Amino acid sequence: MTTTQMPTALDEVHILWTSEGMSCDGDTVSVTAGTLPSLEDVLLGLVPGLPKVHLHNKVLAKEVGDDFMAPFHQAAQDELGPFIFVVEGSIPNENINGEGYWTSMGNDPATGQPITVNEWIDRLAPRAWAVVAIGTCATYGGIHAMAGNPTGCMGLADYLGKDFRSAGGLPIVNVPGCPVQPDNFMETLTWLLYQAAGMAPTIPLDEMLRPTWLFGKTVHEGCDRAGYYEQGDFAHDYNSPKCLVRVGCWGPVVNCNVTKRGWMDGVGGCPNVGGICIACTMPGFPDKFMPFMDEPPGGSVSAAFSTAYGSMIRRLRAITNAGANKEPKWRHNRRRLTSGYDPRWGNG
Repeated sequence: MTTTQMPTALDEVHILWTSEGMSCDGDTVSVTAGTLPSLEDVLLGLVPGLPKVHLHNKVLAKEVGDDFMAPFHQAAQDELGPFIFVVEGSIPNENINGEGYWTSMGNDPATGQPITVNEWIDRLAPRAWAVVAIGTCATYGGIHAMAGNPTGCMGLADYLGKDFRSAGGLPIVNVPGCPVQPDNFMETLTWLLYQAAGMAPTIPLDEMLRPTWLFGKTVHEGCDRAGYYEQGDFAHDYNSPKCLVRVGCWGPVVNCNVTKRGWMDGVGGCPNVGGICIACTMPGFPDKFMPFMDEPPGGSVSAAFSTAYGSMIRRLRAITNAGANKEPKWRHNRRRLTSGYDPRWGNG
């Protein structure tokens, strides 16, 4: 299929969003909680400098049936104009579907037969200015791609190949999370829209095609419980404010910013509210991180080292803390000044 390179500065962009992969629509629902910016602000043109945006998402659309599907068909015929293609849900392997199909969106007007999500990807991805995989199912396969699944599910980059480039010259942009953290997606989308408008440089991605500024650090590095880990002070149940590593938290090895960003308006986020990190943003999720409530392999070793030196640090800090919690002895109401005040000149 041949594609035409689109101009670098766009003043109007469509967002074609399919959640017809193996999906629960949880990423769409999550994004409605975004505030930096909100989806409403983007669609209403309240963010300075962004192109005019038209959203086509079945959960958030007022159109139904053929009216909803019309822009997708137009885009497949190069009749819609510049668009960003957002894929939600893991991609099944339709080569092993027997006589049926795993998932579809709409019907072919000519044959009346369902059009699989794979066919839509084949038609739309090469024509899109940018292609975004939202949520861990679309990025790496997620729950539906775990061991023993019958559908052969995979992530979008597994399907299109990591060397894929959109009509805008971009690789797939992965924004993982189960579901996606709403502002992580909205911030990524805003960057892409500014880039489409010629007002931002190329979006920086890591080797797993994630935005680097969002997924460059671990959960542990931003966690407000990390100080307990350093001091070897671990929780033994889920009611404790201490480090959760020994009760199943994978935070020290997981690329995610939720402990710094929170979930909605800076509030929430798994370890912030007492939940363990189960590594839902990682390519190996869920298989490499199960069973979720067990202490991670290696966690006992690192925790043992931390406990050994941490207990000593904790005691020394307790001594310093006790001293810091006492006022200096010269703060009193007696008749003699004992602060050490010593004027260097006299009254004369």
